[in-house]
Amino acid sequence: MDAPADGGPAADAAALWQLTLQHSPVGMALVDLAGRVTLVNPAFAEMLGRDADEVVGLHFAEVTHDEDLAEDTRYFQQALAGELDSYRLRKRYLRADGRPMWADLSVGVVRDDAGRLHHVLAQILDISEQHHAEQRLAAANAEIERERQSLDTVFETVGVGLLILDDEGRYVRMNRKHRETMNLPFPDGHAGAAGQLGHVYRLDGRTLLTREEMPSYRAARGEEFTDYRYWAGDDPLTRAAFTTTARQVRSPSGRRLGAVLAYQEITDLLRALEVKDQFVSSVSHELRTPLTAVLGHLEMLCEEDLPADVVQRLHVVRRNADRLRTLVSDLLLVAQAGEVGLEMHRLEVDLAMVVAEAVDSACPAAEAAGVSLAADLPDGLVARVDEQRVRQVVDNLLSNAVKYTEAGGSVRVVLRRVAGAVELRVADTGIGIAPNELCDVFDRFFRGGAAVEKHIPGTGLGLEVASSIAHAHGGTITVESELGRGSVFTLTLPI
Repeated sequence: MDAPADGGPAADAAALWQLTLQHSPVGMALVDLAGRVTLVNPAFAEMLGRDADEVVGLHFAEVTHDEDLAEDTRYFQQALAGELDSYRLRKRYLRADGRPMWADLSVGVVRDDAGRLHHVLAQILDISEQHHAEQRLAAANAEIERERQSLDTVFETVGVGLLILDDEGRYVRMNRKHRETMNLPFPDGHAGAAGQLGHVYRLDGRTLLTREEMPSYRAARGEEFTDYRYWAGDDPLTRAAFTTTARQVRSPSGRRLGAVLAYQEITDLLRALEVKDQFVSSVSHELRTPLTAVLGHLEMLCEEDLPADVVQRLHVVRRNADRLRTLVSDLLLVAQAGEVGLEMHRLEVDLAMVVAEAVDSACPAAEAAGVSLAADLPDGLVARVDEQRVRQVVDNLLSNAVKYTEAGGSVRVVLRRVAGAVELRVADTGIGIAPNELCDVFDRFFRGGAAVEKHIPGTGLGLEVASSIAHAHGGTITVESELGRGSVFTLTLPI
């Protein structure tokens, strides 16, 4: 495009156009009505990986990707027919090395003073990076969508009830399994917020849960818990038992976003446990009566003037009958704890004296086993507890500590006040408990592998009894242990 010879405003405009064309970062080209390039700027030539002289004279079809040529040609023909004054499309150009370049093409029709079509002006932006980024984003979104659909499928088909709460305790979403069971505790409908009261009972089947005890309310307050059990439903014949686990949902920065609760029905399990406990209780009651008679007559026989060898054998019988009575008593206590909870008779008790008496009673067994027994007790420590039950726990812990400690070892008992509670620690240097067994030590009839290997006698009931008594007092009992190094049992009771 040459400037007029007279050099007026038109010449200045032409020079300005040439300057813009040459230095524009945007690819620009003039295309004649046959579709051939008549003028091209350096930016567009560089995009194609060619010299400007190589581009001039090429038909736009020669530098267009085959898959995009039809659409580009259709628009060009419409422009030549006067149907379009401009158009825009995304297409691929072919570089000199054959690689495609994604471009945003804007085309405008240029007419002369008489309105006749003169040529076409094309502007080209290289959007290859943008296109690849969009492809990556689209692929990522597709993957996210696949994951979402998979999670939705799992969420709706899993055999566990699932509930999602927001940070204010509102119900965000629940799955089909949970919806199916909501009519049990809430036959009149639910307001969709945590803590709504309904037909939800403690394990005794009679006491309704308070708002603070409702699993959704606890989760909405930020609590996390595992295996929280209760009954749901007003009719004892059709109600169902559930165990619930709750976990908090947090943002990467740690801000609380809400909670997720998982509900699993365990009706058959609890019904089976009830039947088992009833059976154990019934059998234990039936055993206690003849045992009492046996022990009574053994006591009278031991007082008779009998040969020494006979008396010795009677003492063996009496000792084993006593062990059997202890086992029966433990079975009855476990059954009572499972059915209605332990009945506590609380009085102001000096625990220091209770523990001291228990230590004195355990001394003969410790001496016989070659185990040293020491106690660190305050002068007095009064708490409101069931003295007989607490003594049962202390006796059990001391008996176990001595029984599982080999000759030459030691057992140390420490009683102290800590933060409004009483803490009793019984530490031994015995055989210890394997790490994978620590979570089972308070389970009914559980016996550790080391105890079984060494043939140490026991029923596996003592620690469950101790745990039941501790919880009935509103306290806890915990264990720390290392195999081959010993164990520390800690009983904590509120003052």
